[in-house]
Amino acid sequence: MPEVWAGLRRIGNLDGLVITMPHKAAVVPLLDALGPTATLTGTVNTARRRPDGGWEGEMFDGEGFRDGLERAGHAPHGARVLLVGCGAAGRAIGFALARAGVAHLALRDAAPGRAEALAARLAGAFPALPVSTGAAGPEGRDIVVNATPLGLRPGDALPLDPAALRPGQVVADVIPNPEVTPLIAAARRLGCPTVTGRAMHEGQARLAAAYLGIEGWEEGAPG
Repeated sequence: MPEVWAGLRRIGNLDGLVITMPHKAAVVPLLDALGPTATLTGTVNTARRRPDGGWEGEMFDGEGFRDGLERAGHAPHGARVLLVGCGAAGRAIGFALARAGVAHLALRDAAPGRAEALAARLAGAFPALPVSTGAAGPEGRDIVVNATPLGLRPGDALPLDPAALRPGQVVADVIPNPEVTPLIAAARRLGCPTVTGRAMHEGQARLAAAYLGIEGWEEGAPG
């Protein structure tokens, strides 16, 4: 990554780019400045060249997810939420949900220590927010979020057991393609309202476009 980034910086007509996994954390130490969310999460998904020639970055996955959730009619304020996956996107979503005023946030991640690390970051920024970690299930949650890559490839395991879901729980996924992941399909069969990864993709794209100074971006545009 450092060698690639050094080359990108030398491209005179490159003024911005969008960064995807697995580089959202790796690019952070290579930038000259970070926006507030990037600083909190330690991740970046959009970078731009500054007038002085330096580069700065910000993370829009979380606010894009929140935007998509709210546009679908499921405002997270006051909700009890299960967030499965505490990687780059999950970290950003956790902070966006905290800012939105969720009542409780349960974190789960297969990587040892990752949920606890996010909980510690959240506690520093939002000390009044109840956060739990461990083998949390969807029972008693208003919103269930898959922020893992599970469902991206055929044959992936499900990020959680859909049998534990109940009708009325909102189930959201971050994967835009396939839009209807196995988790979303299972949730719909059970009568759960769903929000697909396309909603998050469009939400963060609106924010990234504004950050990069791109005018006229509309929903459904390529990118």
